[in-house]
Amino acid sequence: MPGAAELAIIALIVIVVFGVGKLGDIGGALGRGIREFRQEVEHEVNDGKPTVERLEDSDRHR
Repeated sequence: MPGAAELAIIALIVIVVFGVGKLGDIGGALGRGIREFRQEVEHEVNDGKPTVERLEDSDRHR
């Protein structure tokens, strides 16, 4: 896990490369990508069933 100094250097490089104006767009795109990835992983882990449906199934099997 990177420390504070490493994160500051990475942030500085990103600002220099992309500029301050593009940071909001980059953050939004990164957030959407992470959200979609998490939903795909959850879908695969739950065998394609929504979480509530999976919980109801587990209650029936007890």
